[in-house]
Amino acid sequence: MASERALLVAAGGGIGDTLLSGVVARALRKRYDAVDAVVLPAHAELASHIPALTQVIALGQRLVQPYSAAVVTWATLQTALLPLFARIPVRVGQARRLYSAAFTQRVVVRSELGDRTTHWTQILLDYARVLGCDLDDATPQFAVRDEDRTAAATLLRVHDVDAGFTILHPTRGLAAQRARWPVDGFVALARRLVARDGLPVLVTGTRDDAPIADRIAEGAGRGVTSIAGATGIGTFAALAQRARAVVAMDSGPMHVAAAAGAPTVGIFALQSDEPDRWAPLGPRATLVRPTYPCPPSHRKETCPDFACVRELDEDAVVRALDGVTVPVAER
Repeated sequence: MASERALLVAAGGGIGDTLLSGVVARALRKRYDAVDAVVLPAHAELASHIPALTQVIALGQRLVQPYSAAVVTWATLQTALLPLFARIPVRVGQARRLYSAAFTQRVVVRSELGDRTTHWTQILLDYARVLGCDLDDATPQFAVRDEDRTAAATLLRVHDVDAGFTILHPTRGLAAQRARWPVDGFVALARRLVARDGLPVLVTGTRDDAPIADRIAEGAGRGVTSIAGATGIGTFAALAQRARAVVAMDSGPMHVAAAAGAPTVGIFALQSDEPDRWAPLGPRATLVRPTYPCPPSHRKETCPDFACVRELDEDAVVRALDGVTVPVAER
């Protein structure tokens, strides 16, 4: 009997969206022998760490394999037409869009029915359920490689950091950078952790995030080191696995840390960030919810002052951190 292959089209959003779509691939593997994924070129490295994927294809590359079915979890006109032009017979995608006619099976996204609390992994799995595929455990997975662990060990050695460190990831991707906890909040948290525990703190981020990470490290002083720009996604995950805990703004790296199994605290400063929907999922993951009474109409794209972010309670972050932190001897 010939093997059947499915195509997951998840080419959109941030790295968190791509990582979470891996649960769909894992569900599809219950029915199909192989599952390939089309992702944004910038997300190909991230997707290569998703264990359920057989092959990662950057959007724009030609499809060469024959597919029995395609599931489009991030639909645009381009991604909706891709399976149609590839003559894939079964095409699952979002309903109620101008391009929905390109799909043979259509899924109404739960948020369009008023659901604002179901986790996004469960919403994504609705696409796989159309094909009779589901998961009992929808925790995202990120595979850390030996070379990632080696790179992480080298980085720690260069900065003279031993076991017991905490990672702070203070930035957010996409267009959400204004809606992040102020530098002063992270400085105070880092100082508090070093003073209380006597253990180092690493501040992570991309090369573009380095000015923010450097300000936090310089402001916090002894025991706090910025390594922004020094890690790829695999090295970051390997560091997270070795850390006592990771504290991160609602972001792709937050999801990566949790998926890699690291104790993770996600900071959700805004009600419009929908904490229930985007919470980090992992064996030791939790979140800090917003407490500021934002009007329902306020969104991060239009908020004038982000007073809610300034009101974020440092004590709440520390309590959440203590709830997931793994003792040094267990790392």
